[in-house]
Amino acid sequence: MPWSLTLSVQSSSREDTQALADALTTDEDIIWAGSKEHFSFQLNEEKAKDLRAMLNTRMRGLIAVDSLLSSLVDQSEGSSTKSD
Repeated sequence: MPWSLTLSVQSSSREDTQALADALTTDEDIIWAGSKEHFSFQLNEEKAKDLRAMLNTRMRGLIAVDSLLSSLVDQSEGSSTKSD
């Protein structure tokens, strides 16, 4: 019996959620909710250890993108050239 996991993802804004989905586009089939406020994807593996490895890989990618987005926001808030 194969192992399966469905993960639902939503960030603090639709734009950030879209960026997270874009980071997974080449690896996973993204399924958007009707509201486009969150998406999900499913992992299927024959062995639990393989499912765990795939989840870890996807999570590291999402964490990296989220960290980059946070870094960009922090830098723009501290910019002395930012115009209102």
